[in-house]
Amino acid sequence: MTDISDREEFLAKERYGTADLLRIVSILRAPGGCPWDAEQTHVSIRKNFIEETYEAIEAINRQDDGLLCEELGDVLLQLALHTQMAQERGAFAWEQVTDGICRKLIERHPHVFGSVEVDSVGQVLRNWDEIKRRSKGQNTVASAMEHVPRELPALMRAGKIRQKAAAKVGLDHKDIFAALEALEDEVRELRKAADRGDQAYCSDVLGDVLFAAVDASRFLKGGDAEELLTQATDRFQRRFARMEASAKAHGIDFAQVAGDMLGRLWEEAKALEQE
Repeated sequence: MTDISDREEFLAKERYGTADLLRIVSILRAPGGCPWDAEQTHVSIRKNFIEETYEAIEAINRQDDGLLCEELGDVLLQLALHTQMAQERGAFAWEQVTDGICRKLIERHPHVFGSVEVDSVGQVLRNWDEIKRRSKGQNTVASAMEHVPRELPALMRAGKIRQKAAAKVGLDHKDIFAALEALEDEVRELRKAADRGDQAYCSDVLGDVLFAAVDASRFLKGGDAEELLTQATDRFQRRFARMEASAKAHGIDFAQVAGDMLGRLWEEAKALEQE
């Protein structure tokens, strides 16, 4: 039960630390605390965790340190809430969370905390992957793929799974041209399915087209499919805004634009972006 001394203690503080955060979260979920916090579960706030993480990414992209500090606090709150929920049912506590990550970092950095010598970042990453596979009992490539969370964004998951197949068993294209040929094969198959009017098969093959596109992206420098699609979406958004602005400047009702005029506005918007 929350009492007045708890509230007075926190109101009197000039600066707060991690222990304060954990105590506040405990008070919020305790009888007499906050009804909303008290009724939350791991499942009910899992999307909040994702949203807070993306907001932290937005702050990083904007290079806004003040916002990043705030958003990292929101992410930390999510960690505290999930840990408090686990502690309430006797599963684990904050100390076990921090103990686990510290042990993992020490184990996976034998070149820092052990006698292993490395001569490149690539070797560091290979050692990390090897230690991770051993610790998780991933004895086959298939088991390693199974440990890639299905909850990841689809493009990111596809890239990770495809990379594991390429790196471990040599199931890979020799270069980007071979990858593009595979992509073109899938597109041709999609056209055939569309010609037949087979909607179900079209859906399957379109998925294969997307997977093949992710596969091809691996051959590009910095070719992260998730990031590439984000950039493409940004370009579309900017060009569309230019199309609307151009139509307005010419006294054209954009809602009525179609056909050749729509194409001209689109090309004009692309040209402006390249200047």
